[in-house]
Formats: sequence, C-alpha cells, structure tokens
Amino acid sequence: MSTISPSPAAPAHAPWLSYLSLGASMALVGSYVSLSKVLVVVFPIFLLAWLRFGIAAVAMAPWVRRAPDEATLSAHDRWLLFLESFFGNFLFSICMLFGVAMSSALAAGVIMAGIPAAVALMSRAFLKERIGARVMLGIGCAVGGIALVSLAKSGNAHGAGGDGSSLLGNLLLLGAVTCEASYVVIGKKLAARISPKRISALINLWGLALVTPLGVWQALRFEFGVVAPSAWALLGFYSIAASMITVWLWMTGLRHVPAAKAGIFTVLLPVSAAAVGVLFLGEHFSTAQAGALTLALIGVVLATWPSGAPSTTTATPPPG
Repeated sequence: MSTISPSPAAPAHAPWLSYLSLGASMALVGSYVSLSKVLVVVFPIFLLAWLRFGIAAVAMAPWVRRAPDEATLSAHDRWLLFLESFFGNFLFSICMLFGVAMSSALAAGVIMAGIPAAVALMSRAFLKERIGARVMLGIGCAVGGIALVSLAKSGNAHGAGGDGSSLLGNLLLLGAVTCEASYVVIGKKLAARISPKRISALINLWGLALVTPLGVWQALRFEFGVVAPSAWALLGFYSIAASMITVWLWMTGLRHVPAAKAGIFTVLLPVSAAAVGVLFLGEHFSTAQAGALTLALIGVVLATWPSGAPSTTTATPPPG
C-alpha cells in the first residue's frame, strides 16, 4: 500500500490513459483480495504475510533511498511510519487474510467497498473534515451492504452449501477496512514530507519486521516442498501487485485526475473481487449477495462522487 497525497490541479477532461490506469489499479486490488483466498489454503497466515513482505522488500529496495530534494526523517515521521505500517500493513494483512479464509471472496469484495465510508468517518473524527449529506447517505448504504452480506450465511444456512461466509470472518474483514482507513488518515500527514514510493517501501519494511517472528515460527514447521509451482507464482503476483504495481498505476492516473474523481474508480475493487470469486473460485452469486454488492457500490459512488464545491478529501489508496 502507499499513501496518496492530494493531486495537483488537473484538466477538466483527463486523458483516457489516466482513467485506464486508475481502473486497472482498482481491478488488480480486487483480484488479489479474492485470489488470496487460494493462498491461505496453501500457506499459514503469518507465513504468507512474511513471504509477501519479504518479496516486496527485495523488489522495492531502490525505493528506500531518500531523494536529494527530500527532507530527512524526523522522530515524529518515524513514529507515524511505524503506525502507518502497524495498521496499514501488519494488522490489515492479518485481518484481511484471516477474514478471507473464514469468509468468501464475494463477502470480502462487498465489505472492502466500505473503505471510502470508513475513511470519511475517520477523517471527520481525527482531521475535522466535513461530511456532507451525500457522503452520510453513502455510509448508510455501505453499512447496509455489510449487514446484508453478514446475514447472508444465516439466510443460506439451510440451503445447499451456503456461501462459505462466517460472522467472525466478516468482522475481521471489517477490521481490515478500519485499518485501511487509519492508514489513509495517518498517511495524509506523511505525504507532505515523504514521497509515496519511499513511504510504501519503508512501511513494507516495518511490516516485514513486525511479522518476522510469527513468520519464522510458522516457516520452521512448514513443508515448502509440497507447494506447487502455480502457488509460488500466485504468491509472487500477490506480493508484487499488492505492494508495487497497484501503487504505480494509481499514482500514474492520479497525476491528471482530481482526487475526488479518482476515488470513483474504487467501485472496481468489489466488482473485480466478486467477478474473480464467481468466475475462478466457483462461488455462487445469491440474491442477498447481489443486493449487498449493489448497496455497497451505491455507497462508494455516493461517498466519492465529486461535488461542485472544492473538497479536502483525498482519494482512497489501494488496500494491501
């Protein structure tokens, strides 16, 4: 993940390549949220997180270096970087991976759609940003979607198989949303002094340090020889996509698109997650899930659609 700072003034009509970059970034996020359900079957949770941070740390090594025009890190900056990683990398990954393991990819996609609403609430509480009536309505829709998908299992409990969701899994996914919102709020303070690439690399290193004791503990008990080549390939994709590619795509598009308008593209996250769950993971798309996904998408659009007045809300960065 990487913090997104407010973009400079963009032309009224951004080039289509910018929109394509933003859309591809969110679609990629949704795909690896769903595909991580496959990885948690192969790797223990802490080992998976440790391998992900380790692979990304090697790939992002050039990003750690401070640019000549960038200020040195203060003690306050270092503390914020730790908190950024603790909430945005460590706790987010644990909540998301355990949540996906106990729930379904469809449920994960719907609940992740609540990220913009959670960001709005925490921005209001900690940054004193104003929340308009339309954003409040969007928050209500997102909460309704979360409630509906949480109740879907009980509604399907007597059906054939159900959707594989659990209340605990959905609560963990909701915790991941809260962690991501914390990440955005803290990141607003960091983005003014540190480049997005360096923030991404440094918080990834903190995430690696935090999870290393648990990752090594599980690695000592794990049979690496039984892992199929396809699982290793998926792990490589998950690591690089979550920590590097989505950030690059998002920042490329954000150069020419106002932040509020860019936030609209987060609707592709739950859509992509749901599509992967149905097309590749064999999950069923029930009426309750369709209603929940619709409510969540409406909530995202209402919460991020640009208004006529200038807004201080920044675009939601990719989770990861």
